[in-house]
Amino acid sequence: MRFIALVAAGGLTLAASACGEKPSENGGTAASPTGKAYTACMVTDQGGLDDKSFNAAAWKGMENAKAKNPNITIKNVQSKTEADYEPNLNGFVQQKCDFILAVGGLMSTALEKVAKANPNQQFGIVDAGSALPNVHTMQFHTEQASFLAGYLAGGMSKSGKVGTYGGLKIPPVTIFMDGFADGVAEYNKAKSKSVQVLGWDKAKQEGTFTEDFVSPDKGKAKSDAFVAQGADIVFPVAGKTGTGSASAAKASGKFSVIWVDQDGCVSNAENCAAFLTTVVKNITDSVTDAITKGAAGEDLKAPYLGTLANNGVSLAPFHEWESKVPAELKAEVDKLKADIIAGTVKVESPAAPK
Repeated sequence: MRFIALVAAGGLTLAASACGEKPSENGGTAASPTGKAYTACMVTDQGGLDDKSFNAAAWKGMENAKAKNPNITIKNVQSKTEADYEPNLNGFVQQKCDFILAVGGLMSTALEKVAKANPNQQFGIVDAGSALPNVHTMQFHTEQASFLAGYLAGGMSKSGKVGTYGGLKIPPVTIFMDGFADGVAEYNKAKSKSVQVLGWDKAKQEGTFTEDFVSPDKGKAKSDAFVAQGADIVFPVAGKTGTGSASAAKASGKFSVIWVDQDGCVSNAENCAAFLTTVVKNITDSVTDAITKGAAGEDLKAPYLGTLANNGVSLAPFHEWESKVPAELKAEVDKLKADIIAGTVKVESPAAPK
């Protein structure tokens, strides 16, 4: 048995008042004579609905739930700062939403406070755990898929240098970076290579961060710096900030990008040529499942835990890079995936959901 240790370091409001943005609705279809009306309300983190990442993935899940059940009405409010989280959540409590979803681990503290104060209200949260019985948690072993991405990057790099940066130094971010670094290390071990990871020192838990998830210019600057040091693949874990790297990669042709959360060729199609692959976090289906179950009156106490085994995390198709990835490398990545699922390769992290 091989053992790869992974150590990781490591929101949203309504208030039709001054916090965040005015709530928006999609749908509002009246209940059919045989169905019960159900309102699902989502508070975004600061990246907004168009982050092409985790907020967008969660909203797509809301839209899919409504498409499956016309009795479901969906709403959202977009947070501008962390100060918006609590009032936005409370605003949806006041609107008597049946299900209130907080998107992102940064909202954990605000959600815990609001959920404790409203024990009869059903909540959900993406990327954070909770022991409260009225909070349905959706978490993901992204270290598993990131490990595959790191191995792939090691095999695809021509320069022998790859880079990664995060939005903030928080567990849902650094778990990606740790998995990526360990995957590169596994490639080096298997092939007697020395591909270098810029931007993240796993042992020290120190690296490169932009300090937000909303600034494409910062993302471009970080990837430009990596490219100047010789990197030809960049792995941004920074929401909308990472789009700066994607657009720069497409424009320059000097490097490729591995995206996160949503398949980049779907969420950020204009930059598809730049995406080698994506470490997918299946937020969309987990949100759809929670809402459709809630609307059907099913219990939501059991947490959702996404893994490679249940397709909660995965690597996206190679799209325009399909013919450029050697068949041997593809086979090695597939074998690693099977080994992780079987438990013969262990990828662990203290930041991973328990």
